[in-house]
Amino acid sequence: MKISKILIGIDDSKYAAHAAEYGFDIAHKFNASVGIVNIVEPIIMPPSGGIDPLMGSALNNATFQDMELLDIQKNQSENIVERTIKQFAGDMEVTHFTEYGSTANGIIDCSKEFGADLIVIGTHSRSGLDRLLMGSVAEHVVRHAEVPVLVVPFGS
Repeated sequence: MKISKILIGIDDSKYAAHAAEYGFDIAHKFNASVGIVNIVEPIIMPPSGGIDPLMGSALNNATFQDMELLDIQKNQSENIVERTIKQFAGDMEVTHFTEYGSTANGIIDCSKEFGADLIVIGTHSRSGLDRLLMGSVAEHVVRHAEVPVLVVPFGS
C-alpha cells in the first residue's frame, strides 16, 4: 500500500478538525503530501419580487446580494483552510482547494484533481431522520470515490 497524497475534506466543525488532525498524522507517518478541500455550497437569495415601474417587469437586485454573499462564503472558506493548515501542518507544504457546489461531489472531484491515494473526512454522526433529511456527505464520498476513504468519527 502506497499513500503519497492525502486529501482532507474540512468544514468549520469540530468533527472536521478532528479528521484533519488524524489526516495530518497519517501524512507525517507516510511522508505524504496533503491537500485540503473546503466546499462552499452557495446560498443564492431569491429575487426581491419588486416591479420596475418603467418597464413593468420584475426587478432582480439579488445579483449584487448573491455576489456579496459568495464573497463572504469564499472568505470564510479561506479562513477555515488557513486555520487548519496553521494548526496541523507544521512545516509541511499543503495544497488547498476551495470549491463551489455539492460537498460530496466536490471532495471526489478534488481527490481526482489532486491525485489522492486516500481521502480523509470526518463524520457528524447523524442518524435516523436527521441523516435522511440532510443526507450524508461521508456516505456519498465512500460510495462514489475511486480511492480509499477514511471516515474519522469524533472521539476516535
